[in-house]
Amino acid sequence: MFISKKFIPSLFTILNAVCGFLSVINSANNEFDNAAMFIIYGTLFDAVDGLAARLTNSASKFGVELDSLSDVISFGFAPSFLIYCIYLKDLGDIGIVLSSLIMVFAALRLARFNVQLVGFDKDKFNGLPAPMAALTIVSYILFYHNKILSTKVSETFILFLAIALPLLMVSKIKYDSLPKPSLTAIKRNPITFIILFIAVVITILTNGEGSFSFCLFYIFSGMIISLKNLIFRKKGGVSNEDIDEHLDLKKSK
Repeated sequence: MFISKKFIPSLFTILNAVCGFLSVINSANNEFDNAAMFIIYGTLFDAVDGLAARLTNSASKFGVELDSLSDVISFGFAPSFLIYCIYLKDLGDIGIVLSSLIMVFAALRLARFNVQLVGFDKDKFNGLPAPMAALTIVSYILFYHNKILSTKVSETFILFLAIALPLLMVSKIKYDSLPKPSLTAIKRNPITFIILFIAVVITILTNGEGSFSFCLFYIFSGMIISLKNLIFRKKGGVSNEDIDEHLDLKKSK
C-alpha cells in the first residue's frame, strides 16, 4: 500500500505522543524509571520526525502544529505528572500547582515558538526547549533520585527545577538548536560538534549519568551567552542576538 512521504514525519510525531501517554500510565502505576525512559524515547522520536521531514522534503505547518501538540504531552504533561507522583503528591493543592507549571509553561513556550517560527528550521530558540527541560528532570530522576542524593535533598532540588525550568522555557534567553549532522555544519561549527561528541562519550561511559550534567551545561551555556550579549549590547555593540533577529525579519519578508 502506498504511503505518502508526508505521513512519515507525522508517524514519528505520533509515536512521540504515544511515548508521553505510556509515561503517564507508568507514573500512575509507580513505575517511575519506566515512565522516565518513555519520555527519553519521546525525545528520540521528536528528533527523528524533524530529520524525516527534511529528508523527505515534507515539512509543513500541519507538521509543526502536530509536533507541538505531541511535545505538550511528552515534555509537558508527562514530566509534570511524573514529578507529582514521586515528589509533590503529599503537598496537596500546592503540589498540584507546582507540578503543573512544567506542563502549562511548555504549552505557552510551544505556542510562542509556532508564532515566531520563520520557515521550518530555526538555529536558535527563545527560551529553553521543552524537550531539554523534560530531559533535565528525567535524567535527574533516573540517576540521582534515591541513588546518590537523599530523599530530602531530591525533593528540595525538584522543587527548584519545577519552578526554574518553566521560567526558563518562557524566558527570552537564546538557546542554540542542536546542529544537523552534515559536513557543512561540522565545518561551520566544529567546536559545537566536538562538545556534543564529548557529551555523548561521557554519557555512554557513565551509563547515562552524564546526561544530567550535559543538560545543566546546555542550560547554563545559554544563560551565560545571553548575559554576555546583554552586556555587549549595553556597551553599544551589535550582539549576535540582534543579527539573528534581523535575519529572521529578512526571511519573513
